[in-house]
Amino acid sequence: METLTIVADFVVKPDKLEFAKAELRKLVQPTRAEEGCILYELHQNNVNQNHFVFYETWSTHDLWQQHMKSSHITAFLESTDGFFETVSIHEMSKLEN
Repeated sequence: METLTIVADFVVKPDKLEFAKAELRKLVQPTRAEEGCILYELHQNNVNQNHFVFYETWSTHDLWQQHMKSSHITAFLESTDGFFETVSIHEMSKLEN
């Protein structure tokens, strides 16, 4: 079975940092409980504190798509609308050695 890796990259507007960081953290526990979630980790850049990355592994693309439609993702998008300078989502596949 080929898993799906997601790298979700966020740069928060400086005046929204603390609120956005709290909202990003709220996603971790409910997402880890979702069907198909293998790994879900939030990282903050050590140099640019406004830069966050979710590193995710999902068992299937369809289950990741379900996650993207979940109530906690919908609530996050509504509560943080306009808080980010940039957001980019990368769907990736692991290359074997």
